[in-house]
Amino acid sequence: MDRESAGYPGVPYVFDIRRGSTNDGPGIRSVAFFKGCGLDCRWCHNPEGKVPLPQPAFFAGRCEGCGACAEVCPSTGGCVACGRCAEVCPSGARKIYGRKYTAEELAGILAADAPFYVAAGGGATFSGGECMLYPSYLADTARLLKERGVNVAADTAGYVPYQNFEAVLPYVDLFLYDIKCLDPVLHRRGTGADNALILENLEKLMRTGKDIVIRTPEIPGFNEGAELERVRAYCAARGLPHEVLPYHTFGEDKKAALKAAGRPRR
Repeated sequence: MDRESAGYPGVPYVFDIRRGSTNDGPGIRSVAFFKGCGLDCRWCHNPEGKVPLPQPAFFAGRCEGCGACAEVCPSTGGCVACGRCAEVCPSGARKIYGRKYTAEELAGILAADAPFYVAAGGGATFSGGECMLYPSYLADTARLLKERGVNVAADTAGYVPYQNFEAVLPYVDLFLYDIKCLDPVLHRRGTGADNALILENLEKLMRTGKDIVIRTPEIPGFNEGAELERVRAYCAARGLPHEVLPYHTFGEDKKAALKAAGRPRR
């Protein structure tokens, strides 16, 4: 299956649930981050979201050397991502990214703070990775949230078949749509994929009348300057709100921790 047709059936793995966020849509929101993504952005600040399966991570700087992780590890070879080490680690040095929730479980968690953020125009946001790789699960969870009066947003890079969008349109109020750049050669250089499908999906999504906000991460040496201005002009010509996200290196520590993970040693 190539990237453009990629989709994952069933229940996805979620690598984080963040409550009280003010950066993932309007108001105060609860956010679920799904694992799996068809792009490979070199600046990704959520590298633990690229792979659709559970991943162990080891933050060496937090390790106290207590050996608790080695005591409970059942593996005699490589790490099997069972999570036992993370459960006993007193300092949070060991972590497993990826857990499954039923649609009912996830909707319940995301709606738990509804009385506090709905009045302020907030809600729930699906993010990633790429949440739109899981259209059936996303639609089921979003429907449950809508039944509880919760505003639903989906943060997407748009690199999925358009039928994935069609499956969730009845239940998603707002799409936070990532446009990294317009130059297809530059886009492939930075993300590993062409942007033709992304722009085509955006044009189709606009015709649905759904609320869309374009978001662009400003990456030094990639899209700053003239390329970012091209994105601004593209959005202005279509009447689309445009947000520029500041560059940060928060993902570097997580990337190193993913590489350092392995079977605990005494």
